[in-house]
Amino acid sequence: METIAGGMPNVPHTPRNIIVGVCGGIAAYKSCQIIRDFGEAGDHVRVIPTNSALRFVGAATFEALSGNPVSTTVFDDVDEVAHVRLGQEADGIVIAPATADFLARVAGGRADDLLAATVLVATCPVVIAPAMHTEMWNNPATQANVATLRERGIVVLNPAVGRLTGTDSGAGRLPEPAHIAEIARTVFSGVCMDHNLDGVNVLISAGGTQEIIDPVRFIGNRSSGRQGFALADIAIHRGANVTLVAANNSTLPHPPGATVIPVETTQELQQAMHNHAEGADVIIMAAAVSDFRPAKAAEFKMKKSHDDSALHQLEMTENPDVLAGLVAARAQGTLSANTVIMGFAAETGDDSGSILEYARQKLERKGCDLLLCNEVGPGKVFGQATNQGFLLDADGGVAEVAAGTKHVVAAQILDKVAVQL
Repeated sequence: METIAGGMPNVPHTPRNIIVGVCGGIAAYKSCQIIRDFGEAGDHVRVIPTNSALRFVGAATFEALSGNPVSTTVFDDVDEVAHVRLGQEADGIVIAPATADFLARVAGGRADDLLAATVLVATCPVVIAPAMHTEMWNNPATQANVATLRERGIVVLNPAVGRLTGTDSGAGRLPEPAHIAEIARTVFSGVCMDHNLDGVNVLISAGGTQEIIDPVRFIGNRSSGRQGFALADIAIHRGANVTLVAANNSTLPHPPGATVIPVETTQELQQAMHNHAEGADVIIMAAAVSDFRPAKAAEFKMKKSHDDSALHQLEMTENPDVLAGLVAARAQGTLSANTVIMGFAAETGDDSGSILEYARQKLERKGCDLLLCNEVGPGKVFGQATNQGFLLDADGGVAEVAAGTKHVVAAQILDKVAVQL
């Protein structure tokens, strides 16, 4: 059995030297949460703001959160050659927010303040989270600078879509701080963000479906949707065009750059997946789909009474098999014969078989190309920040997916998907 490269074993966190760069934009206040996030994880954090950033958030705030002095100029600590040393000693640099001006300066190789000089010196991974008005983001000059930085190996995140300064809305909003920190940690752990999925159309389902009993009750499962959302995140950063069918995920921020289709029930998820499957190069069914639903949803809330047995005995009917239906559509020519289809299996072993045996049976029954098998149970997979499992393929191969955050696991999965393509 092979182990997919890029995994992160369950070992104690080794503190890193992290530089958090902050540029001058209204979103600068969100960088405080990123600084706290890394600090609480045990990392050694140094904040390097630009002069403009200090017009939004004071140096005292950055110093209090990081426990380190703040400087913007290459002329401080000259005897220690700080403008070189900081970049040399860094294990990772994350810049949030990054303005259009900063992108232009770094793309041009400028070193006219401490932050730009540090990036120019650094050989560690660099993650940049832009934030600006939509027109600035869409400007050909900005897009050319972003393309240049990505070609050089710098990870430039896509901005989120939403409320901007004033009454404006659109692309250019800073992604949520927790999202930026998670992507940065993923990159700093050694996960490759090469664009090996450039132009690939990826359709992903995520979350857990809910089947309506009455206006206030439903049958559901414990899936949070985090693994599917992480797959969307990593696929986007590797250049894919991503459509995410999200079942009941109101608490998770949408992956910037993804087209998100919200659904509730299994039938709605089935319809959405088939609506968007044509033209997909990869389909990943990460959603936890309810196998059964009430035969008829009550129009009004069922009352708790001794003479009403409706709540004591529900008539159930079987839901459609979404994954098998997609495989059948490929066989019938509705989808391209080259479409890679992947499923998930949340399993528990028992006296009759192991999780791998049940997963192999499911793979053969569904007819998909790949299947990720997870062992579920208390404190495992559903709702957790980490994941692990086994990735089975139709040729009989089994690869261990090493334990790691769900973004690290997503990267391992997409490595295998890229090989299938």
